[in-house]
Amino acid sequence: MLLQAARLVGLQLSLSLSCCWAFSCHSTESSPDFSLPGDYLLAGLFPIHSDYLEVRSRPMVTLCDRSNSFNSHGYHLFQAMRFSIEEINNSTALLPNVTLGYELYDVCSESASVYAMLRILSVPGTHHIEIQGDTSRYSPTAVAVIGPSSTNHATAAASMLSPFLVPLLLEQIHKVNFLLHEDVVTFNDNGDPLSSYDIIAWDWSGPKWTFQVIGSSRWSPVRLDINKTKIQWHGKDNQVPTSVCSSNCLEGHAQVIVGVHHCCFECVPCEAGTFLNKSDPHRCQPCGKEEWAPKRSQTCFPRTVVFLAWHEPVSWVLLAANTLLLLVVVGTAGLFAWHLETPVVRSAGGKLCFLMLGSLAVGSCGLYGFLGKPTLIMCLLRQTLFALGLAIFLSCLTIRSFQLVFIFKFSAKLPIFYRAWVQHHGAGLFVVISSTAQLLICLTWLAVWTPLPTREYQRFPQLVMLDCTEAKSLGFVLAFIYNSLLSVSTFACSYLGKDLPENYNEAKCVTFSLLLNFVSWIAFFTTASVYQGKYLPAVTMLAALSCLSGGFSGYFLPKCYVILCRPDLNSTAYFQASIQEYTRRCSST
Repeated sequence: MLLQAARLVGLQLSLSLSCCWAFSCHSTESSPDFSLPGDYLLAGLFPIHSDYLEVRSRPMVTLCDRSNSFNSHGYHLFQAMRFSIEEINNSTALLPNVTLGYELYDVCSESASVYAMLRILSVPGTHHIEIQGDTSRYSPTAVAVIGPSSTNHATAAASMLSPFLVPLLLEQIHKVNFLLHEDVVTFNDNGDPLSSYDIIAWDWSGPKWTFQVIGSSRWSPVRLDINKTKIQWHGKDNQVPTSVCSSNCLEGHAQVIVGVHHCCFECVPCEAGTFLNKSDPHRCQPCGKEEWAPKRSQTCFPRTVVFLAWHEPVSWVLLAANTLLLLVVVGTAGLFAWHLETPVVRSAGGKLCFLMLGSLAVGSCGLYGFLGKPTLIMCLLRQTLFALGLAIFLSCLTIRSFQLVFIFKFSAKLPIFYRAWVQHHGAGLFVVISSTAQLLICLTWLAVWTPLPTREYQRFPQLVMLDCTEAKSLGFVLAFIYNSLLSVSTFACSYLGKDLPENYNEAKCVTFSLLLNFVSWIAFFTTASVYQGKYLPAVTMLAALSCLSGGFSGYFLPKCYVILCRPDLNSTAYFQASIQEYTRRCSST
């Protein structure tokens, strides 16, 4: 209510000032041809004279009755309204007992339009306008207005007339139905005329323009007839011009409207992942999550679900290699159990070898989880079993290399420390603590950064990659760093024993296995940085399999060779001779 009151007050001030200017600058007398009394007055706004087109340095009132400014088109409209109202008044069937009147105004300019609006809105018989809170009860001089024909003038007229609820059409016009010169004049419910029309073209071929009837329109029955041979086009050989602003777009191109006209647009190709629906040619719509589309597409296609299946050749090769490693590990355990009391097995660690072989078997079993469709159990176990098994193996290898170095080089120098180390089972205690640390990392990994099956949509637009989330978690990084530190410590301990007796010197073999380990993981991370396809689990499995195979072959294969092929080297006398040779060499240095 406050906003409406403020608008009315502002309108009252502007109209008050305008009234003072208009009624003081213009004569209020009307020509007999410009007005007709009646029960209801209709106002007509027509440009009988043309506007003043010269450049103005300040606002000024334009006088319409200037010389050489007559507008024949506006005059035709002026006479048409006079004729229509007189025909209605002369008819006994249209509006019986009602006489229509009119006041016609020459609106050659915007200032003349404002003057006409003020006369129309003034109270009948006065020269002033009353501003009321309820404009629906206000009665201006005219009940309806016809015109202006210019868009600019019509906009100004509508802004002044609309607050007073003055209409550009009569509400009862759709009820009009009369005969005029043997033609029926009637209107539909929207107020549009239903009369018949002649289609007339302007002929500019001569020095003066003329009219030519080229067709007709009839409404009962509805029919349109056009004689195309009579139409004179301005193109070469009377060629019909193209009546569109923009040509049709190619398939998969959206029509982006330029400006305010729907026929003027730019053709923009739809990007990948979007498509152009025929029901909405102006906007490219995104495909669903499980769908994809190439550039300039009119439809979306289902994404292909991919994963490293069991039946693929790569899977068969990896499966065979991992199974072979597992069988060799089990066979080696049996071989060592059969020769448990021999010097080779005892120098390799004795019963500790079974823990090392078991850890390799556990890591090898975890690699089966990289094949097939990822499940929750596979995602939880495949990386954690490998990381834990490798950690146990490296812990045993580290403490075994450390013990050999300590026995041969420091036991005589630190006898008290050596006895305490043996009495408190230092080797076993280190393996337990080191393995437990990796176990805690893996449990934390599973609890906090739980590896889960996931559907990856970002790598390839046309594929859905089924994978696990473990490689992107902090738990994977911590487990990998821990095993890397164990590898470095294993290498350091084995390097310190490079000058031990040949039967106890494992520096070369351990260096080979660790080198293969490092190369495998460097190759994996390099490949993973540039390739994210469905064979990435195969690359991961290959790197892990190389790491386990390198550890097994570097430590156990030489010992299996001695047991099976060189039994002469698997004797107590040979080992004692090696130790004595080492002792003499140390004494001489």
